[in-house]
Amino acid sequence: MAFLTEKLRAESPEGRRSRWFLLFSLLPMFCFLSPVYAERIKDIASFEGVRENQVIGYGLVVGIDGVGDKGNATEEIIANMLQRMGVTVNYNDIKSKNTAVVMVTASLPPFPKPGIKVDAIVSTLGDAKSLQGGTLLLTPLKGPDNKVYASAQGPVSVGGFKGGGSGTTIEKNHVTAGKVPGGVIIERDLPFVLGNGSEIKLFLHNPDFSTAAGITKKINELLKSDYASAIDPSSIRLKIPVEYKTSIVELITMIEELDVQVDVPAKVIVNERTGTVVIGDRVKISPVAISHGNLAIEVKTELKVSQPPPLAPAQAKTVVVPETDVKTKEEKSSLVEVSGVTLGEIVKALNALGVTPRDLISILQALKSAGALRADLEII
Repeated sequence: MAFLTEKLRAESPEGRRSRWFLLFSLLPMFCFLSPVYAERIKDIASFEGVRENQVIGYGLVVGIDGVGDKGNATEEIIANMLQRMGVTVNYNDIKSKNTAVVMVTASLPPFPKPGIKVDAIVSTLGDAKSLQGGTLLLTPLKGPDNKVYASAQGPVSVGGFKGGGSGTTIEKNHVTAGKVPGGVIIERDLPFVLGNGSEIKLFLHNPDFSTAAGITKKINELLKSDYASAIDPSSIRLKIPVEYKTSIVELITMIEELDVQVDVPAKVIVNERTGTVVIGDRVKISPVAISHGNLAIEVKTELKVSQPPPLAPAQAKTVVVPETDVKTKEEKSSLVEVSGVTLGEIVKALNALGVTPRDLISILQALKSAGALRADLEII
């Protein structure tokens, strides 16, 4: 801008006026251009084999204050554990009120190595009331192939509390599930192959033809040849160049840092259970008029006592007589024009109706049925 200003000062007054006029005439054009958003390939896709692996196991949480499991199953598990440790005991002599049987789950990161620590999720399996203050005993964690890949142990953090008694209790968050921070230690490597040596595949998190084509174009521009090709909307095949045969990690790093414009479909997400409505940026509404009103029905019942008059016969009794009054009220509503080609216009038009989220869901469904909502309506 400083360079442009100096250049304009060196010109004649007529030249400066003509150039300033051209600059300000083009300025509104740039103001109304839609911003282009790009995402790194690392954030929208992942290479074949780069994934998390889930493991699971069951164990015991001890040290909880009298709110453990009740029943013979937990006592038998305790007896079996002690027997493996060389202690023989009859399970009938064991009290399990301070112990809870739990399921332990964890997600191992890609390329897990022995000694790496991750968090464990602990959830009660029986009727224990709380895991507060408990400690998870050493628990082997197995994969889908029934092999042990990690072990978990440590104090359980429930992130809440429960207290009180005699019918009066107070509770915050769920105390029957918790986490053992850093309680999982990986014991062995998981089988993993990064490609087959000559090619590797790239998988999109959200399949889309346009995005797959854009990623393919960016990779080929980087490698200056047609090494990448889109197989379908969710996968891309990449032939490994000869110069990167021994440095695949360097190649993957270069590709992951590429910025690609992501094309998302026009979609409206509706959650009827919570009344949540999410409208995408590409949603459009054709010009349409909407009238929406509510019918309120109020039923009011008053109980009145009817007493017999003085010197009434002995069989006369006091009775309660209910009087019911029913009123209906229908809110007046007028037609409101709704249309929009941008997200801001749509939000402004829908807010003009002054409806609740529940009513907005009905309006969106009616717009979709009328063909005025140019987007996919997904109800979850």
